[in-house]
Amino acid sequence: MSGHSKWSTIKRKKGAADAKRGKVFSKVIKEITVAARTGGGDPEGNPRLRAAIALAKSENMPKDNIDRAIKKGTGGLDGAAYEEVIYEGYGPGGVAILTQVLTDNKNRTVADIRHIFTKNGGGMGETGCVAWMFEKKGYIVFEKNQIEEEALMEWGLEAGVDDIREQESEWEVITPLENFEKIRSALEGKKWTPQVAEMTMLPKNTVTLEGKNAEQMLRMMEALEENDDVQNVYANFDIPDKVMEALG
Repeated sequence: MSGHSKWSTIKRKKGAADAKRGKVFSKVIKEITVAARTGGGDPEGNPRLRAAIALAKSENMPKDNIDRAIKKGTGGLDGAAYEEVIYEGYGPGGVAILTQVLTDNKNRTVADIRHIFTKNGGGMGETGCVAWMFEKKGYIVFEKNQIEEEALMEWGLEAGVDDIREQESEWEVITPLENFEKIRSALEGKKWTPQVAEMTMLPKNTVTLEGKNAEQMLRMMEALEENDDVQNVYANFDIPDKVMEALG
């Protein structure tokens, strides 16, 4: 299992008890604001904004918060001017890492990100050093007990998905980026509720980690996502299930 799906599964298993809702709301509001600024305030014509609003709703964000974030992005309300930056680097064992941030202070943010990399056995690299190892795709996850395999495979063939991957308790559906919105919308008619439905960066290959490297990698991922300026972290690590169990 790739770093993306492995880390997503870990976060979901941690559950709502560990969720820092204020921090989640802050990150989603930033995304809505930047999406509205770059692509306009109408979600029908702005796929990025539409996806951000869907994420906000999945986190039970009040409609007023969503509307204010859109207005800030389109200039209707005053707000911080966020800049979108991708920092690239390597983690323990040579794992490739992409860190997407939205910041109003690049000097502060790059210093924070560099510190996290160094503290956890990694190092930041030049722009482009690892980006080529990832592909932008649609990513949808269903619980296995929600859908029969035959029905999912039949739907996937008709919908034009790239791949359906079986995990221990989940189905992972990979879609072409250009068809993601259409495929996600088609799910509404099926009454299937995905655990995850997002546009993401999936690695083309993976690096298997065990022992200290695996422990450091998980600490690094958590530290990066705890940073207020970090929106998303993508990595190409794989940690075998038996190692994950040993790490708790």
